[in-house]
Amino acid sequence: MTDPSRQAILDACRTYYESRNQPKFEPGRSYIASSGKTMDADDLVNLVDASLDMWLTAGRFTETFERRLARKFGLRHASLTVSGSAANLLAFSAFTSHKLGERRIAEGSEVLSVAAGFPTTIAPIVQNRCVPVFVDVDLATGNVLADRLEDAVTDKTAAIMIAHTLGNPFDLKTVMEVAERHNLYVIEDCCDAFGARYEDKPIGTFGDAATLSFYPAHHITMGEGGAVLTRKKSNNLLVNSFRDWGRDCWCLPGKDNTCGKRYEWQLGDMPYGYDHKFVYSHLGYNLKPTDMQAAIGVSQLDKVDDFIAARNANVAGYMRAFRDAGLDEHFILPEATPNSEPSWFGFFLTIRDDSPLDRRDLLSHLEDMRIGSRLLFSGNIIYQPAFEGVEYRVFGDLTNTDKIMNDSFWLGCWPGISSDQIAYVTDSIVDYLRKNH
Repeated sequence: MTDPSRQAILDACRTYYESRNQPKFEPGRSYIASSGKTMDADDLVNLVDASLDMWLTAGRFTETFERRLARKFGLRHASLTVSGSAANLLAFSAFTSHKLGERRIAEGSEVLSVAAGFPTTIAPIVQNRCVPVFVDVDLATGNVLADRLEDAVTDKTAAIMIAHTLGNPFDLKTVMEVAERHNLYVIEDCCDAFGARYEDKPIGTFGDAATLSFYPAHHITMGEGGAVLTRKKSNNLLVNSFRDWGRDCWCLPGKDNTCGKRYEWQLGDMPYGYDHKFVYSHLGYNLKPTDMQAAIGVSQLDKVDDFIAARNANVAGYMRAFRDAGLDEHFILPEATPNSEPSWFGFFLTIRDDSPLDRRDLLSHLEDMRIGSRLLFSGNIIYQPAFEGVEYRVFGDLTNTDKIMNDSFWLGCWPGISSDQIAYVTDSIVDYLRKNH
């Protein structure tokens, strides 16, 4: 039973949150953000509830979140971490473990991916001294041209690590067939795609590991945060080892002797019986979350289906508005990958070759009209300053990737976007075309 004084604090938090005024949309004055968080009183109550515990590190809310998140995907294991980028690092690093023997991803291995995306999908490959191999993408879906993957495989290829672009699943059937033929690991970056499905199955459940992000731009948020999803307990233990300093022990924070033989291990060249809590089997990190983060995640999970429905409805609204206004003559509109149900992160647009539109000029105009937009992250990552001196291989050409770098962008579809805002965005682009072309 909740302590009365504690309950009074939580009730006051709910009253405070619900008393706040929500500003109304004013065309041309209110800023239409490309992304944002959708919060309510439950999130504040959970945050304060966790802070009152004064536990601070991973605790009861973390355990609840990990259990419920895994169940949401129909998997057995979910490990919470500090960000989606950290989740990518942990997921990839887990498969470099010496505990996997000949199946480990060794230094110098090649990893198939795409250059059009977020940099921290690629960074773990390079950070683990492996070589990314870039395959071009499709302009309508933004996803890998999966029919090129088979020919991109060499005797050095060890894995495939690709993101589901802006919530649109990549061709998992082809990817998994290539992986199975060549005994490759598959890591699904689902950071932009929580809730998307492929052949009526949740994305994130096809590969050996999957990652999520809970940054405020994403489908649910806890401020900062991410997770790694796995089916096998052995893979989950590897992820947690790299997350928790590289330790061999799997005890939860504040727990001791889960294995029942804390002082009976003989590992490496350590003395027999050396405290298992201080034996390290990997060169790991400290990427553990706080319980306050997890507390918000728990309440956000209750709303995620509604968030996904709102995102998809907004993209459908954009599609109708753009087609009705004839804007499909100027833009390649987004297409769902065949056999998939996207969980849209953004409304993806590419200026057609025969359109007079200039992306830089258009986006400057939209910003002047108080409309936010974003590019497809790094564009073509091989041209980024951070990639200078990085070893990589390109299979075939990256023609479409270069097109995306120069002519693509996306508009917000998060639940905070209203039908009035979609109409205003559409009208602003039509007005720009009328005045300039």
